[in-house]
Amino acid sequence: MSLPIVRYNDPVLRKKGARVTAFDAALAELSRQMVATMHAAHGIGLAAQQIGRALQLCVVDLRDVEGKFKWTLDGARPPLELFMPMTLVNPEVTVARGTEQEIYEEGCLSFPQIRGDVERPVAITVKYQDERGVPHELACDGLLARCIQHEVDHLNGVLFIDRMDKKVRATLDDAIKALAKATREAAKQSVSP
Repeated sequence: MSLPIVRYNDPVLRKKGARVTAFDAALAELSRQMVATMHAAHGIGLAAQQIGRALQLCVVDLRDVEGKFKWTLDGARPPLELFMPMTLVNPEVTVARGTEQEIYEEGCLSFPQIRGDVERPVAITVKYQDERGVPHELACDGLLARCIQHEVDHLNGVLFIDRMDKKVRATLDDAIKALAKATREAAKQSVSP
């Protein structure tokens, strides 16, 4: 079942997610619904805030993406098909000192049709739990690292437009303001009797 995706200017997108403590059937179902929603929207990542839930939970799936990246999961290098789509619960990202930064164009399901360059570290390590509560450690680079950083930012109330250079952001201001206005109007209509 696909869930509605929250658009920019909804307050939930600025909320830091609560730590997940219950690894139960409800969490597993929410994870499945988020994956279905991400796939239906042709995305590669989705955070709980984007479906209106302020939780430390996101999903990622890069199986169908043409992008170069390397990974090791729990010290091994399993095929992507064995662990994706992946659910990251309570993720903690670390960046090694001296890691190179790279500028790359990003988009976001909460910002339809809006894309812009964002600078991020090329490689990260993320410690997280899966939907069953099993702890994992993933070291990765390239698009996978970027996608995880983008989603973990969402979990902390940070949006990709916050990480854009001021000049890049300025070129998108009109589109962002129009989206914010449309979100406000839609919220008013859903509240009206």
